[in-house]
Amino acid sequence: IVGNIYKGKIVRILPGMQAAFVEIGLERTAFLHAADVYVADVERNGHYEPPPINELLHEGQEVLVQVSKDPLGTKGARLTMHITLPARHLVYLPSSKHIGVSQKIEDDETRERLREIVKTAVDDDEPGGFILRTMAENASEEELKVDIRYLRKTWKLVNATVGGTPAASLVHEDL
Repeated sequence: IVGNIYKGKIVRILPGMQAAFVEIGLERTAFLHAADVYVADVERNGHYEPPPINELLHEGQEVLVQVSKDPLGTKGARLTMHITLPARHLVYLPSSKHIGVSQKIEDDETRERLREIVKTAVDDDEPGGFILRTMAENASEEELKVDIRYLRKTWKLVNATVGGTPAASLVHEDL
């Protein structure tokens, strides 16, 4: 179920562990650590440090989460609120404006060419960022634009589904 997106409900917060347990409709509640809660970057003592979990979330709150690790044995799934949607050449980051390139693409000219294609294909006022995957190394501008359109459409469908979905429900199933 890694990659699946759920509308979850916070059922318990453990400040000592900086964690919350989230009901997403599986056999066991899932685990969400404070570092995986989406908030605008907060600097404390010169580096990013998440605020205490009980300042970020409260019991009964509904949240949009993605499974980052499958349940194993007696442990529930690990969750994140940093949602990502993958396609063939790109990964969409709805809560970021960053445009990154896979580290496996080592040629600087190729990295810059790919970054520029995505920058020109995306309007400044459009939300979200992208990571160019290794598969994008030899991709054409049109192939990248097709991925961008597909990912934005998929994200719109996810958002449309969330509104009418009860808590503890699957919203989007990863391929």
